[in-house]
Amino acid sequence: MTTWLNAGIIFTLLSIILILFKWGNVRVVGITPVKTFTFIAILFTSGLDVGLIMFPLTEFAGYADVKASPEYEFANPLAIEFAYWGFLIWGFYFVTCFYFCVIEPKVKFFDIPWVKFLNNVVIIGTCAFTAFLLLSNLPWYLPTLGDGESVVPTFYLIVLATICFAVYSSTDIKYVRFLSITTTWLFILLIGFMWLGAFMGSDTQVSEFTDNLAMIGSYFGNINEFVLPLNDYHEFYLFWWFAWSIMIGQFTSRFVGGLKTYQVLAAMLIFPSIPIAVWFSVLFQYHEADIPTAGLKNFAMAFVGIVFVINSLDSLIRLYTDNLNITVKRFGKVKYIALNVVALSLLTLLFRLEFLKIQWVGALVIGLFFGCAAFIAVSKTKTVRNIDSSPKDNKLDYKKIKSTN
Repeated sequence: MTTWLNAGIIFTLLSIILILFKWGNVRVVGITPVKTFTFIAILFTSGLDVGLIMFPLTEFAGYADVKASPEYEFANPLAIEFAYWGFLIWGFYFVTCFYFCVIEPKVKFFDIPWVKFLNNVVIIGTCAFTAFLLLSNLPWYLPTLGDGESVVPTFYLIVLATICFAVYSSTDIKYVRFLSITTTWLFILLIGFMWLGAFMGSDTQVSEFTDNLAMIGSYFGNINEFVLPLNDYHEFYLFWWFAWSIMIGQFTSRFVGGLKTYQVLAAMLIFPSIPIAVWFSVLFQYHEADIPTAGLKNFAMAFVGIVFVINSLDSLIRLYTDNLNITVKRFGKVKYIALNVVALSLLTLLFRLEFLKIQWVGALVIGLFFGCAAFIAVSKTKTVRNIDSSPKDNKLDYKKIKSTN
């Protein structure tokens, strides 16, 4: 599996270089373009899930324990956490976003029946994994609802309600903009709220925060160390990013609003990384100063985490239902909601029972990457070589999203 993962990473990085070299100045326009702020909000909130909110406080100590994990000696825990969530790995999303917006309309690889089937397996499986992550982390963040360790019936109900909300919001694309912008602002408010809890009352509050932020610089000084997996846990993260990449690329490609290719890459690498860096710098203060988060802080993090899950599930459900023609128009709203809620709930339980693993999904995505490259090399080389723009039918009309169901 490690060799397969390494090959996928190298292939993806080489793809970025090729795309920039050949199509760097191409203006990228999706089928439902939106303005840049909205695009970044959609990218950020769809491209991340509950792990961003709930994982760091449980991981800093492990990254600091260099006796148990000597492979982490070259960087501090904050830089390592950032490496697992920020900057370079967003290049995975760039490759797939550009491909689905500019190349796939000419190549039609994902219209091949067996490819379409595997693509939907990936999307549905990752939907369920996202819900499973929420379910498995709720005991730590909401211990007052249980014993702090076990998954109790209340947590199952919370996850079920989250799935129901996401399925309902996926019935109309007009909810995408509202969900994405709302989630972005909620995350900004959460950062502010947690910042007050971490630094207020300290005479050196600004310098403590900036010192934490500066620690992330160790990531950029050692970025080459993070390209390939450091250990099994890093490997898990990288497979997870691959699993997300193919569907986030499909979804976000719809909304690119006329940025040039190199600007899309810059936007994907830089803009999501800024709030991630700030968020992790705030959380690291809680870890370092041993500041408790019980009560309102845990509730706030859990609430925003749930909103992230709703946003992510909304985009993923929209993808696979479109691909499989499981639409509201075809089945009606009631049947559409019931079918998706039952399917996602059952698959979430399969992850809970460890019958499914996200690493398998990520490995499958890498296989699709290689399969697509082989398909282009064998039968679509001339077609791809002649691509010099986004599809002509994609017009830069920011009002289109308001009239699309």
